[in-house]
Amino acid sequence: MKLAFLYAGQGSQHAGMGADLYEAYPAFREAFDAAELSFDLHEVCFSDPRGELGMTQYTQPCMVAFAAGVTAVLRENGIVPAYAAGLSLGEYSALQAAGVFTAKSAVELAAYRGSAMAEAAKGRESAMTAVLNLDEQALARCCEEASALGVVQICNYNCPGQLVIGGDKAAVARAGELAMAAGARRCMPLRVSGPFHTELMRPAANALAARFETEAFGEMAFPVLFNCLGDLKGEENIAQLLVRQVHSGVRMESIIRRLGELGVDTIVEIGPGKALTGFVRKTLGTAITCLSAEDVPSLQATLAALKG
Repeated sequence: MKLAFLYAGQGSQHAGMGADLYEAYPAFREAFDAAELSFDLHEVCFSDPRGELGMTQYTQPCMVAFAAGVTAVLRENGIVPAYAAGLSLGEYSALQAAGVFTAKSAVELAAYRGSAMAEAAKGRESAMTAVLNLDEQALARCCEEASALGVVQICNYNCPGQLVIGGDKAAVARAGELAMAAGARRCMPLRVSGPFHTELMRPAANALAARFETEAFGEMAFPVLFNCLGDLKGEENIAQLLVRQVHSGVRMESIIRRLGELGVDTIVEIGPGKALTGFVRKTLGTAITCLSAEDVPSLQATLAALKG
């Protein structure tokens, strides 16, 4: 068996996530509680009484803390992957699993990143839309034509038949109209709080670049595949790749295909939901065994399958 961990990104969060894992596993608690934040992580994750979990500056540290907790439980049980990757924010969790960041630094970096991205989106009408069944080249042409109305670009390459565009609201709307005219099956506006992975996130990228100048980066214990490359890194600097990631497209389909080429036959999706499992299925079919770790039952089932 050759195993990879795939970490969920922003958008799959929900109130109550991690509450049962926190009660069940001391290793989860220790990793989850490692960071020092300006808000009550337990309250936002487990009950979210003020509806803050959907706000970028809260979502990101909550998701990374959740992932760090699950990773700690898997590691405690002797389960370490050959490779790891994550969707957008999930890349920080993949790097934490590989030893580049501690649980504490990963969560605190996610809090900083989330705040920087929220600030970059402030005061600008933006949107993101999933475009189904239109090829990349055709959609790129739609974005180019619509760019007369503002910034619009492909920001997520999720799986065959599913791309996401983002940018200024009017430009995204026009690109969606052009995509439908070009043969797209459907365009679905997404509920997001900013134009993530577009040029409009440059201010957040600059803020991260400054932060990374004082951040410690450990050596990777196993390889991580990077969003902006869709592949393993070469001589690139990790900090530079994370800065680039914020304002460029996430190449998840390429990452999944590369994992298949590297001989991965089993994937554990870590985080709420099973969106990445869906991407794997649409990209590689049933050639890869997909497991999940989003609550106590799924984590127990995954541990049993991997230790069996």
